[in-house]
Amino acid sequence: MSQNPSLLPIFVKLAGRRCLVVGAGNVALEKVGSLLKTGARLRVVAPQAHAMVRQLALEGKLELVARRFEPDDLAGNFLVIAATDSPEVNAAVYRGAVERNIPANSVDDIPNCDFFFGSVVQRGSLQVAISTAGQSPAVAQRLRREIGEQLPGDLGPWLESLGELRREVLAQHPRSEERKMLLHELAQRQACDSASCPSRQLAQKAFGGAVRDDSSTSRGTVYLVGAGPGDPDLLTVKALRLIQSADVIVHDDLVPQAILSLAGPAAEIVNVGKRCGSRTITQEEINALMVDRARDNASVVRLKSGDPLLFGRAPEEMAALRDADVPFEVVPGISAAFAAAAALGCSLTDRNRASNVIFSTGHHAQSHNHAGLPALEDATRVVYMPGRDLHLLAEEWLNLGLPPDLPCAIVSRATQPDQQVRCTTLAALGDTEPALAPSLLLAGWAVREAAAKLSNAAEGVPVTA
Repeated sequence: MSQNPSLLPIFVKLAGRRCLVVGAGNVALEKVGSLLKTGARLRVVAPQAHAMVRQLALEGKLELVARRFEPDDLAGNFLVIAATDSPEVNAAVYRGAVERNIPANSVDDIPNCDFFFGSVVQRGSLQVAISTAGQSPAVAQRLRREIGEQLPGDLGPWLESLGELRREVLAQHPRSEERKMLLHELAQRQACDSASCPSRQLAQKAFGGAVRDDSSTSRGTVYLVGAGPGDPDLLTVKALRLIQSADVIVHDDLVPQAILSLAGPAAEIVNVGKRCGSRTITQEEINALMVDRARDNASVVRLKSGDPLLFGRAPEEMAALRDADVPFEVVPGISAAFAAAAALGCSLTDRNRASNVIFSTGHHAQSHNHAGLPALEDATRVVYMPGRDLHLLAEEWLNLGLPPDLPCAIVSRATQPDQQVRCTTLAALGDTEPALAPSLLLAGWAVREAAAKLSNAAEGVPVTA
C-alpha cells in the first residue's frame, strides 16, 4: 500500500507570475505550452533549445537563456519545472527550489515533485484534470480521452452563458437557501444571452422580479426532439442536453425508459402515446398541453421515437405552436430506417442495385400507382409500422409486379438489447411470424447479401465478410 499522503487538487492562477522551466527539449516543450496558456511570465534555461521554443522566444512569448542551469536562476519564481534529460540536473533544480520554498516538479521523477500535472479535458472555462499522483500518466491520458468523448463540444459557450447568468443572480439576490437552490436548478438548464431565455426568466421570476409583459418573450420554448431508435448512446448531444434540462417531457409510447431516465429529477414526464389504435389522448389535447406548459414559461421537450419529421404528427404540432405564437425548435434524430439497416449490415442505397429509397408506413405501403415497374426494382423500400399481418402487403406488391424472390428483412426493436432480425423473401413475407413492436420492414436488392449472410448464420452456415 502506498504511503504517499493524499494530494490536494487545486487550480492555480499563474497569470503575470514568474515561472521557470529548466530544459528546452521535447519533454519541456509540453510544459512550456501548458504554462503559456495560463499567462505566466515564463523563463526557459537550457544550453540548447527545441526550434519551437526558440520561435516562441523570438515572438516574445517567453525568455530563453541559452546556458546551463545555475542556482541563482531560481530566485523570484513562483513555480519551477525541471525537464532536462539529466536526472542529476533535475534533482539539483528540485533541491534548490525546496530550499527557497518554491513548488517544483521534476518530470517523470515522483520523489522530486511537490505537485503533478493532471491530464486535462477542457471545454472553454471547464477543465477536468485527472491525476494518478505520477503512478501511471498513461492511465490518466486514457481516462482523459474517455471523458472527453462524453462531454459536448459546445459546453464551453454554454458555461460562459451560465456564468453570466449566475453573476446576475449573485448581484441581485442576497445569500439564502433559495438562491442556492436556484443556482443548482439553472445548472441543469440551457442558458443563452437572449432576454427571452427561459433560464434567465426563471432567475427573475424566482425572486419576484419583473418579467416583461411581452407574449414573444414570456413563454417557454417547445423542442421537437428525435429520440432515435431507442439506444441512449444514439441520441444526439443536443437531444441529450435538452432532455436533461427539460421542465416537461411529452413522449410517445415507443420512447424507452432508458432514455426517459435521463431526465432531471424535477421534470414532469407525460406519456401521450397512441399505439395499435388505442388512444387515451387526442392530438388536439397534446397540442394544448405543449402550448399551456410553454406559456407557463417551461422548457418543453416533445420526445418522438426516431426522427420527429418522419411519420409523426410533427406538421400538426408545428402548426398548432405557430398558431399559438409559441417558439419551437426541431432537433433531428436517427431514424429507425438507418438503425434497421445498420442492424442488418447493409446500405439502403447501392450503386448497382438501388438508387432510390421509398419511405412509407404499413397503412400506406400498398401503392395505388399501378404504373409499370422496371424489370429490376431500383429502390429499397422501407416500411415503418408494417403491422403484424403482412399477407395483404405482400399480395399487393406481388400484384404490382415486384418479383417473388425480392429480399425482405423485418427488424424489430433496432439497436435495443432485445433487437431481432428476420430475413425472408417477398413470396414468403406473409407467412413470417409477427415481430415485437416497434418493427420495420426493409425490402430490395440492396438487402440481399446482408440478408443471405444472416440467414446462413441462423442455419449454422459459416458467414464470411
